[in-house]
Amino acid sequence: MWNGMMPAVTTKFKEDGSLDAAEMERCIGLQMDAGNAGVIVCGTLGEGSMLSQDERIEVLKIAKGACGDKPVLLTVNEAGTREACELAARANKAGADGLMVVPSPIYHTDRQETLDNLNTITQAGDLPVMIYSNRVAYRVDVTPEMMMELAKDDRFVAIKESSDDIRRTTEIINTCGDRYKVFTGVDNLGLEALAMGADGWVSGVSIAFPEENQRIYDLFRAGRMEEAREIYRWLRPLLDLDVSTALVQQIKLAEAIAVGSTEHVRAPRKPLVGEHRAWVEKVIRDQIACRPDLSKYALAA
Repeated sequence: MWNGMMPAVTTKFKEDGSLDAAEMERCIGLQMDAGNAGVIVCGTLGEGSMLSQDERIEVLKIAKGACGDKPVLLTVNEAGTREACELAARANKAGADGLMVVPSPIYHTDRQETLDNLNTITQAGDLPVMIYSNRVAYRVDVTPEMMMELAKDDRFVAIKESSDDIRRTTEIINTCGDRYKVFTGVDNLGLEALAMGADGWVSGVSIAFPEENQRIYDLFRAGRMEEAREIYRWLRPLLDLDVSTALVQQIKLAEAIAVGSTEHVRAPRKPLVGEHRAWVEKVIRDQIACRPDLSKYALAA
């Protein structure tokens, strides 16, 4: 459960703003066909903060149906501990395989507040937890020392490391040993993090290019680093689309072009327009035009 490519998938909407279950099932199915280890729903890319708790539970159930026996994690990213505990408990009842928990998305908690919040939410959910450490976006840093404090509870099993500092992967491993599974959460540091010992990759752009992303991981694990680098270098301009305040619109546009999906987003977001849209389209179409032939990177059955 805690290894490999585990993309953070987008939430699909119909034109009227309601959830599009059929399109979510189709797009998650593409991830399963590519061999991904599972998915994470209702995170930043999944527009979780724009969804009601009822909608997030519905998205979880849709993903569970599409993933078969592969795990689905629900993101808990509530402003208040009370609401986060409620969602975590509901996720357990709805069949989530685990939670990805953001320490505190709005209020910038201090060390003890961060630890207490994570512990309280985990107790309420009573599920395996991936701690989402993202000091860039949320300005709350879960340090390796804090991870060791949290390690007293066996339900904390993994870290999504999104500090944008490749040194942090090594720091976590040096401090915590093999206590946690470490996932990179920054797309354009993906292969670098794997090379430094990360166990998996919570990817974003891979939902538009699932086979290429999965092949990078598989080649790396097979010891074929130079071939993994070749695909990664091709993918890099696309991976940069994940590192932006407009990542949702940019990756949904990539899905629209690459896999024929939709671009509908929840307000206040709006689909890309003008020069920004033209630039993103060019990046996507230019890379599709020189897409690698994956048959040259075949793996043994």
